[in-house]
Formats: sequence, C-alpha cells, structure tokens
Amino acid sequence: MARISRPIGFDMTYRPRSSVAFPPPLRIQLPSLLYLLLAVALVAFVIAGSYASSTTWIFRYVVEGDEKRWMSSRTLAGLVLLSALAAVLRTRMRGVIVHPGGVETRDLLSMGWPRVRRYSWPQIDRIVLDAGPDMALDLWDGRRELLPRVGDKKGLALLLERVALARAIPISGATGKVEPSEVDDDD
Repeated sequence: MARISRPIGFDMTYRPRSSVAFPPPLRIQLPSLLYLLLAVALVAFVIAGSYASSTTWIFRYVVEGDEKRWMSSRTLAGLVLLSALAAVLRTRMRGVIVHPGGVETRDLLSMGWPRVRRYSWPQIDRIVLDAGPDMALDLWDGRRELLPRVGDKKGLALLLERVALARAIPISGATGKVEPSEVDDDD
C-alpha cells in the first residue's frame, strides 16, 4: 500500500548529510572491556616477571617456568591480548548506522558471526520507535525488523524521526521534538 507522500519526487530527495553511527550500550561492551583489562594485566605481569631480579618468585614463575611449558608466557600473553582486542573490536562493530541512503544494522549471531543488513529509505514503510524496549522498521514487504539496541536510543530516535518527517515515512511513537518546519529549513 503506497503511503501519502509529499509532491512527486520530493520524498526521494532528502538525505541525511553524513553517516551517523550508534554503537551498542555500555552494558553490552563491558564484558569485552573487562577482558581487555585482564589481558593488559597479564601482559604487565609477564613483563614485570621478565625484568625482575632472578631471585624473586615472579621471575622463577615467568622465566624459569617457561622451560617446562609448551608455550612461553610471552606468547600466551600476546595471544590473550590479541584475543581481547578482537573481542573489543567485534563488540564495537555492533549497532546501527544511519546513512544518507538508508539504515544499516549490525549484530552478532551465534558463534560470533556478524550480520549486516542494509535498508534503503524507499524500502522502509514505517518507523516504529515504541516497539517495546527496541525500535523497529516496518518494511515494504510486510516484515518488521528490530533494530539492535544502541547506547544513545534518544539520539537515534530523533535522527530517524527527522528523516521520516522529511521523507514522509509514517512514524509510530514519535518523540515530538522535531518539527516539520525544522526539517525543511535545513536543506
């Protein structure tokens, strides 16, 4: 069902000026950040043990203990640090990006596989800002796609509302903070 639109061609001309990324909330990022903190502590422990006096317990554990291990302490600390950095980067890649051409959602499936979905503005039939704790996009083919949770939910809602008003996309649960005259004046 076609929606009531502005004059012909107008609703297809508005585009946000640049891409805006909305990363996941801090509570989702916290485990990977704690893992990175522990990895840095492990690296510091190994470095301190390597440069400690040869009579201390930390030197005996880190340096002399490596003779009996199949992997050295330095190698293990380096691998744990790389793993922690990868976990932080993978977590930061989640979220929502609003492009001039549409919306991109990034999420993780089981086993850490990323899922990226792109929706262009003409595909979006309705923007739902009050879908429980989440936001959603109703698409032209009848599907409802939930957006991943983001740290700045209000900022994302305001940006989506601004684009929806400019492109005459219906909104459910609008914030009411954006006036249609503000959207027209910016272009």
